[in-house]
This record gives sequence, structure tokens and C-alpha cells, in this order.
Amino acid sequence: MKILGIESSSMVASVALVTEGITMAEYTVNFKKTHSQTLLPMVDEMMRMLGFELSEVDAIAVSGGPGSFTGLRIGSATAKGLGLALDKPLIHVPTLDAMAYGLFGASSLVCPMMDARRNQVYTGLYRCESQLEVLAPSCSADIRKWAEFLNGRGETVLLLGDGVPVHQAFLREQLKVPCRFVPVHLNRQRAASVAALGAVYLAEGKTETAMEHRPDYLKKAQAERELEEARRQGKVKELAAGHSVGTGEAY
Repeated sequence: MKILGIESSSMVASVALVTEGITMAEYTVNFKKTHSQTLLPMVDEMMRMLGFELSEVDAIAVSGGPGSFTGLRIGSATAKGLGLALDKPLIHVPTLDAMAYGLFGASSLVCPMMDARRNQVYTGLYRCESQLEVLAPSCSADIRKWAEFLNGRGETVLLLGDGVPVHQAFLREQLKVPCRFVPVHLNRQRAASVAALGAVYLAEGKTETAMEHRPDYLKKAQAERELEEARRQGKVKELAAGHSVGTGEAY
């Protein structure tokens, strides 16, 4: 089975093709370029280098969130468009689950952290020594309360993701449990992990149609929160005049 993986939940843009337990190819860019400019050309070049047609893909695994609102929307739209055009099923792979799965075999707890701004992180807690076990599902958490939660577990924890450098000094000071910071080649999202975990879900029958797929944002975009607050304060016209609608993200 050939699984196309798509990852766009952060600044990282990544695509991969996994088949029969082998990563045939992976193309990853971690740079300030809009995902709408990168994902489809990356898919096209990867398939061309392999000599495969997109029609040969059996399913499309897409990183389903949480993460950048803009990035998730672009990745979702790309996967849905390919799914509709090729008549292929989609596999919704939670972003943090895929990040943890990339450290399969680790004996310590695995804690991915994505920066959600304002001292918040998108995070979860996993054990994946022999299989992926979700100890705490994807959530949006205050970094101080999350540090207390990790201390309460009393076990060594591996930390990865773009939220780690943002809060690294705080984590070094506040974490009482042994913690290790995952090295550079494993500390960000990868489409190969999305596709590999997608293959597991496919074998379990966990698929959806392109029309059914929706990203999990976990919380509302900043523009939506501002609008709701403005409505409560009767300032909708003022807000509309002073702000353009958007998330402030450029992925």
C-alpha cells in the first residue's frame, strides 16, 4: 500500500511516500514560505523522482492538527483536493500523535510541544516504546500548568517541537523530573511519521472521505476571539474598521 503523507501544521512543510514499511521518499522544508507555494510542487517533484503517478497512491494521510490555522487549512485543502481528484480515502493523523510516533521505541515519556503563543502550548503526552499509547490527548495548555503536570508524572520525559525553544529556559528551571531535548534531526514534524502512522490507521480501517475531513484546531483563531470579545463590548464596527480578518500567520 502506498501512503502519501502531508504535514503543514507549522512552519515545516513536508511530504512523504511510505509503502510496505519503507519510506520511499520524504521532502521537507522548514523555511518562511507559504505552504500554498510549496506543498503541491513538492508532491509533484517527489513523485516524479520516484517515477510514480499520483493515481498509484492508495490513501492520503494528512496531519490534522492542532497547529497553525493557516497551515492546517492549506494542508487540509491540498489533501481534500487530491482525495477528490484521485478518488482516494484520507487518513486523519493528529499532529502531536505523529510527532510522538517519530520517536517510536523510546523508553522515556514523549512530550511534543507546539507554540500556541501567550504562554500556551499545543501538547500531549505519550508512551511509544512498543506501540503508541496516548497518556494525555492533544490539548491547549498553559505552560506553567503543563510543567506541573509533567512533574506529577515522575518520569523522564523527551521534549520536542517548536514550543520547546520558546519555553526552554522555563522548562529547565521548573521541571523537576529528568528531561531531555530531542536533537535537531527528530525535533520537528515529519510527513514520514504522518504517513507511517497513517498506514497503521489504514490497516485498522480508520479512514474518511475527502468531504468528511476537517482539521482539529483545538481553539479559535485570534481573529475569531477578537470578534467575539468585540461583540461582547459592542465594538464590532470599530474592530472591523481597524483590523483585517486573518490569523496573523503566513504558512
